[in-house]
Amino acid sequence: MLRACGRRSVAALTHAELRELALLYRQTASDLSVAREDPTSVPLAQYLNDLLGRAHNLIYSGDKRRAGGIRHFYLRVFPAVFRETLPYTAAALAIFLATGVAGAILTLSNPGFERLLLPATMMDTIERREMWTHSILAVKPLASSAIMTNNLSVALVMFASGIAAGVGTLYMLAFNGLLIGVIGTVCARAGMAVPLWSFVAPHGVLELPAIFIAGGAGLLLGRGLVAPGPLSRREALADCASRAVRLLLGVIPLLVIAGVIEAFVSPSDLPVPAKFLIAAALFVLMSAYLALPAAPVTPDSAP
Repeated sequence: MLRACGRRSVAALTHAELRELALLYRQTASDLSVAREDPTSVPLAQYLNDLLGRAHNLIYSGDKRRAGGIRHFYLRVFPAVFRETLPYTAAALAIFLATGVAGAILTLSNPGFERLLLPATMMDTIERREMWTHSILAVKPLASSAIMTNNLSVALVMFASGIAAGVGTLYMLAFNGLLIGVIGTVCARAGMAVPLWSFVAPHGVLELPAIFIAGGAGLLLGRGLVAPGPLSRREALADCASRAVRLLLGVIPLLVIAGVIEAFVSPSDLPVPAKFLIAAALFVLMSAYLALPAAPVTPDSAP
């Protein structure tokens, strides 16, 4: 294991390898304590002490190649953690879709329901069959910054809300799903389905998956509190939080790119087919990125 770290640094290890390293570190410390009590085990104690010292220096010295560590995180660690925690992201998506369908049904079956959720100015704009997003074009750089800040705030709150046993995350996913369902239904009823979805598609293919991943991170955090399994609640929370934080950090670039696209591309006068083509290309690229393999482990890097 130390040979693996020496070749790739601690930051290069997968989540499973980090857990194994921590376990081996504790076991070695325990063995060293026993060996020191036995006068006949001086060579063994010296060996274990040296081994523990190497491990301690490696773990606590920090990564001098910070740029390489960041690159490795986004190219190897985050995609691997995403796949490992995919059921939580899928659960977030399912909640969003279910409440989106509920929003559509409530809007269709209850005239006026949409006015309980949507501001009057938006409703007036939709009734004139106009998009409410054209103002973004006038202040693109400022709009891009504001959109990025908002997206990052939503992701952070959705993640942090998971500490309340996941209830806060569930609420945010459900409310946003309901809202999208209502907006989509109102726009479709006004004959504005194509303008709406051609606006949403270019940035939404990155923004929405990022929000679902952040929501999955919040649910994972809540699971550590509600269902710790064989671990203590503190240990389970620490384990889940470690993976959840990686998920949150991983979606930051996706949200930044989505913010730029939402300000410069989504409200532009590009032809509708071009916008959907951009969305399809971005989705393929994102899917390929999330499928990147974890860092390979060579035979001589095994512990």
